[in-house]
Amino acid sequence: MAHVILGLLLIAPQTFYDLIKGFEAGVALFYSASSGSIKRALDSLLARGLIEVASIEAGGRGRKVYRLTDAGRQEFRAWMTGELTGPDLETAALSRLYFLGLLEPAERLPVLRRITARIETDLAALSALDKHLDSLDVPEEHRDLVAHQRATLDYGIASYRFSLDWFRDHIDRHETPDH
Repeated sequence: MAHVILGLLLIAPQTFYDLIKGFEAGVALFYSASSGSIKRALDSLLARGLIEVASIEAGGRGRKVYRLTDAGRQEFRAWMTGELTGPDLETAALSRLYFLGLLEPAERLPVLRRITARIETDLAALSALDKHLDSLDVPEEHRDLVAHQRATLDYGIASYRFSLDWFRDHIDRHETPDH
């Protein structure tokens, strides 16, 4: 979540309320966050010196406007250009795709290639599991259960194949050297 907030603040300085609206208007397509979790992430980013209070709006509420520090910009860039970590590949990939336009054009293709490499790795693991399961003898009393578990695995494999095809097509359409 912290990196998503950094991306939103890289676009423009924003208040806490603006960040909530930013999540609702676009980020929620791939990442769900409560106002409480956004507030905790803001507090953490402030404590780490990655963002700062740019100003406090006049008026009864005195809303704080947050902006990135140089350290925050560096942290965001390192996250965008680094390896995808964690078990939730879809969120990791889509959050980078969502903010890809904030990177220099020459930096974008390597990010997309890291995403496709991670998809390939995870797809290979699921495919290996599928092959292994083919070799197992399932007792009759568990066949109905296993059929639905295998359907779940099949869905996962199909989803990864779709993602891989989609990202490869995106690279071909948008991130070629002359684009």
